Amino acid sequence: MICPPFFVLFHVLALGHGARRLHVSAAYRAKAKVSMSRFEPSSFVNYEKLNSNIGIVRKRLNRPLTLSEKIVYGHLDDPQNQKINRGSTYLRLRPDRVAMQDATAQMAMLQFISSGLPKVAVPSTIHCDHLIEAQIGGEKDLARAKEVNQEVYNFLASAGAKYGVGFWKPGSGIIHQIILENYAYPGVMLIGTDSHTPNGGGLGAICIGVGGADAVDVMAGIPWELKCPKVIGVKLTGTLSGWTSPKDVILKVAGILTVKGGTGAIVEYHGPGVDSISCTGMATICNMGAEIGATTSVFPYNQRMRTYLEKTGRGEIAALADEYSDLLVPDEGCEYDQLIELNLDELKPHINGPFTPDLAHPVSQVGAVAEKNSWPLEVKVGLIGSCTNSSYEDMGRAASVAKQALDKGLTCKAQFTITPGSEQIRATIERDGYSKVLRDVGGVVLANACGPCIGQWDRRDVKMGEKNTIVTSFNRNFTARNDANPATHAFVTSPEIVTALAIAGTLNFNPETDYLTAPNGEKFKLEPPNGDELPARDFDPGQDTYQHPPPDGTSLKVDVNPQSNRLQLLEPFDKWSGKDLEDMQVLIKVKGKCTTDHISAAGPWLKFRGHLDNISNNMLIGAVNSENNAINKIKNHLTGEYGGVPDVARHYKANGVSWVVVGDDNYGEGSSREHAALEPRHLGGRAIIVKSFARIHETNLKKQGLLPLTFSNPSDYDKIRPEDKISIKGLETFAPGKPLKAVVKHCDGSTETLELNHSFNETQIEWFQAGSALNRMKELQH
Repeated sequence: MICPPFFVLFHVLALGHGARRLHVSAAYRAKAKVSMSRFEPSSFVNYEKLNSNIGIVRKRLNRPLTLSEKIVYGHLDDPQNQKINRGSTYLRLRPDRVAMQDATAQMAMLQFISSGLPKVAVPSTIHCDHLIEAQIGGEKDLARAKEVNQEVYNFLASAGAKYGVGFWKPGSGIIHQIILENYAYPGVMLIGTDSHTPNGGGLGAICIGVGGADAVDVMAGIPWELKCPKVIGVKLTGTLSGWTSPKDVILKVAGILTVKGGTGAIVEYHGPGVDSISCTGMATICNMGAEIGATTSVFPYNQRMRTYLEKTGRGEIAALADEYSDLLVPDEGCEYDQLIELNLDELKPHINGPFTPDLAHPVSQVGAVAEKNSWPLEVKVGLIGSCTNSSYEDMGRAASVAKQALDKGLTCKAQFTITPGSEQIRATIERDGYSKVLRDVGGVVLANACGPCIGQWDRRDVKMGEKNTIVTSFNRNFTARNDANPATHAFVTSPEIVTALAIAGTLNFNPETDYLTAPNGEKFKLEPPNGDELPARDFDPGQDTYQHPPPDGTSLKVDVNPQSNRLQLLEPFDKWSGKDLEDMQVLIKVKGKCTTDHISAAGPWLKFRGHLDNISNNMLIGAVNSENNAINKIKNHLTGEYGGVPDVARHYKANGVSWVVVGDDNYGEGSSREHAALEPRHLGGRAIIVKSFARIHETNLKKQGLLPLTFSNPSDYDKIRPEDKISIKGLETFAPGKPLKAVVKHCDGSTETLELNHSFNETQIEWFQAGSALNRMKELQH
């Protein structure tokens, strides 16, 4: 890895102080083995523009502002005239940059290619982290991934070079860790095509997860739309200590707010307790804010962030942030839409799960709860790392627990894996001996990639369908997410608790009170973990894994083989007919939780993320059919036979039958993957009608020309039968704030009329009418 992207901040525009260059220190350059030619200007830190915009908005609103409001409103396209009403108006924003992980970048770049534009308008990067499967260990798994995914990596590298997008090669690390180390800084607004982009909030940044079509808008230089977020304040008092970690803050908050409690809001942490949390610890908390549906999360600028910036070669950014620090903290007297107070002195270690990240338990109680619910007590595998918890501090604290066990002659009873977040983290923990300790206790160090956290895990220790328990320091634990086994009970907790439970081999172990037994029979208790926040000897940047785009890529070619089963150029979706949508068949009435993992599974399907037709073969195969409680088994109402969801959808499309999906609450929670919207559109879907949506998925559906609609009366969900046909009325007078009607025809000949709400604004209605946001973009170019 290099730290090239300090070139991100290589030029600083600070009006009032004159244009100023930021130079990466000579010592850091030498360590990074990077020549000065690599540090080209790519972005601007423009606190003066932020200050100016905030001043305009403050004068208009005439009230104290939260930190979230300062950064968001500071990026308004038109701060003088933009309507601002938290929770209702749509904001037109100008993000500073875009980041894309390789699984979502494929479709984003294919859409950008379709736009016909010659080069991205804002600094953008691609990060190869999703396509590396954990099998044996880091080096061998990475080598295999490079071979298996060569076609995709070549496409992304060449597309990046042609269109001006930086390319982080496989092995560089997880997108969110790279952003924290290189691109995030206090006050920046960044959008990323991954739901855990909010990780950057640990550095005082507003970083928001989006679908690929949103990224295309920003890369095209078009103002980006976001419904004006509400702001949930979390006031922290007290101090973290002992076994309690930053992860426990968000595990506790998830238990309070649930998986949809943060929808439409930014979670803003503040209060005296903030200063007891490291910068990377704050990033952990912001990262997992995605699990409560939050738009993003953020912390105020403080000394911990300053220290992290200095340690990662960005001391001059920290100095500039100090000058503008009043922009980077909330105003005194600002008001929150909801306020939660947490006393860190009283917070205990938590573990959440199984099957949902908001089922919170104190570690001291989870064993008893597991016994009561017949969850397997034996811990089969402990997994630490991921984008949520792979910092130097995380690895140090886990290693301190492992070292205590080793000193007593113990190793892990469970299997144990370690996923470094970046090449810089891998190289540094290797140099400082943490990796050796973790290997000696029984761990396997995996590649610098997402791996098991997203289902890229060739797990072989249990059979499919075998009931078992794993504990992870990941962020998400939906059914079958990590290993494709629906019987795996996955729990999320801190790396140090994972390590302790892997050593003990059971959920029924509380390291604060319980004893382990050494081989010689000695009983001993683990001491609370400790670990340096940052390395004393600075970071070792490791290998150079970054490819900077050439100054001019117009002569370069991006080839997509028409016979490829991994990549496929996109064809435009059809325009709206201009009439109401009549007699659409209910494809499936989904029962219960339906995340984007249920709609478009990851794991082995990741290899098709650049090929819309092939990836569509996983559409809704994880959703539960309300008719029979089965997965991927629905009735084809043209043939009367039962088949897989994608197969029936394809049959309907081939026979000219449009269809709708009916769903439950918080439909589409989880990942930002826009394939969960592209696939229904590609296979003939026209509308998704549910009780409520998760934010990113609702936007993704609109971008692809679908109608995301909600029951005005949620109980109307119960009136829909699996064999019904639905007509959507009122589309000829489709307007913001005006409900649509659904005429439901039952097979017995009776009909019912239901009211459907929507959140479309005028621009989004134009997307629907044009067939997609991309179609509308092309119309505006002519």
